[in-house]
Amino acid sequence: MFEQSKNFSNLVGLSALLIAFSAAFFSVFGLSKLFAGAELSVIIMASSLEFGKLVAASFLYRYWDKINLLQKFYMTFATIVLIIITSAGIFGFLSNAYQGATVEFEKESTALIFKEDRLKQLQEDKVYLKEELQDAIEELPDNYRTARRKLREDYQPQISEINKQMIDLKGEIGELKTALVETGVDVGPVIYLARTFQTDIDTVVKFFIFVLIFVFDPMAVMFVISYNVALEHRDGNEIHRPRVKKKRWWEMYKEGERPPTAHELMMGKKEEPIELEADPEDLPKIEDKPKVIGRGGIPGK
Repeated sequence: MFEQSKNFSNLVGLSALLIAFSAAFFSVFGLSKLFAGAELSVIIMASSLEFGKLVAASFLYRYWDKINLLQKFYMTFATIVLIIITSAGIFGFLSNAYQGATVEFEKESTALIFKEDRLKQLQEDKVYLKEELQDAIEELPDNYRTARRKLREDYQPQISEINKQMIDLKGEIGELKTALVETGVDVGPVIYLARTFQTDIDTVVKFFIFVLIFVFDPMAVMFVISYNVALEHRDGNEIHRPRVKKKRWWEMYKEGERPPTAHELMMGKKEEPIELEADPEDLPKIEDKPKVIGRGGIPGK
């Protein structure tokens, strides 16, 4: 449907412009993040290279048969290298955006893991103290009740302190889990995909970033070449198409010829003037009467 439209080449050009501009935007700002010390300089340099890459791709397509082998090799190699650089810039931009969205999530996850490990260690310490107290009591004779009571009084503050720390840690763990649920809304789909494929979040994100960069900038370059193909095809059709010169209104009628009436214009045709000629058979017959000669040579009635 679109290829039969007169504006199809413009549609291809618009698609090439949008994709190329998006790829250049992500790449330029991604490279500026990699070289943050000279951000403005990197933006100017990367923008120039992006524009030159698209012009180089168009030049190679249009003048491939007219340039020498060295130009073909270098410009093709440079275009491919610039595509790789653009893809690296897009990777930097998207990975930076991912890190910005998940940095709080990672901080809370790390804190949660640390506190859970600390709680587990306190539980082990509590069990160890109780076992140590029990062994010490069993070593004493049954009639050493005062000594047993003294042992319990010595161990009880330590066990109580551990219990207090465990209660505090359980409260903090509960708050962290609640915060993780709220923060995880931003990265919820990634977490779901990671659980589906039984892998970590970073692996899923890297996979999707690589898929995007492999189709993003190469597609922009291919659309630029496709736009050149569409322009050549359109120009070729216009060259072989005969041009009909439209007549002006005063050149449409010969001298003495009347213009068409409104009815004729509505009907799409002009009625030619009809000349009527008398049919001899329709004319009345005239009989010739003999002439009567009167006196004096005067014709009579």
